[in-house]
Amino acid sequence: MEKLYEQSETGCCPKFNPEPWDEKEITFQDKLFIKDHVKSFLHIPLNFGKVIIKNMEMIKQADALVAEPLMLSDEASPWGADIYIAVSKEVPGTKMERILGNYLSKVFEGPYRNAGKWAEEMNDFVKSKGKKPEKTYFFYTTCPRCAKYYGKNYTVILVKV
Repeated sequence: MEKLYEQSETGCCPKFNPEPWDEKEITFQDKLFIKDHVKSFLHIPLNFGKVIIKNMEMIKQADALVAEPLMLSDEASPWGADIYIAVSKEVPGTKMERILGNYLSKVFEGPYRNAGKWAEEMNDFVKSKGKKPEKTYFFYTTCPRCAKYYGKNYTVILVKV
């Protein structure tokens, strides 16, 4: 699975294709993730890179990379966020979590400072489908360096319905 990352133009994050994620219903059936926590100040992550690098090293060591990268962020507090990194199997030395349920997803593009506006727009989208929003995750599709390289900074918002 590491080939996906090695073959990306940047050697880091693969180029993101928004089409499969934009205004779709996605079902997670017992999807396996590593769960970790990032410290934030008013939703601005302070140790995000360090946490991701640590987890990616453990994922690679366990040969647990997934074919399509997926990292979800639960921005439940302005002082920190729980992050979930999809893996193909259990990774020793990490906290594992399984996520299941139906989610509506929508793709947004632009600077992260628009996240509050996007979250409101996403809730309106969910309600327009006759659904009730339960839980919200942000999927930051690339790191800032790769977003700059690709010229697009996509964020997917997934809402459990």
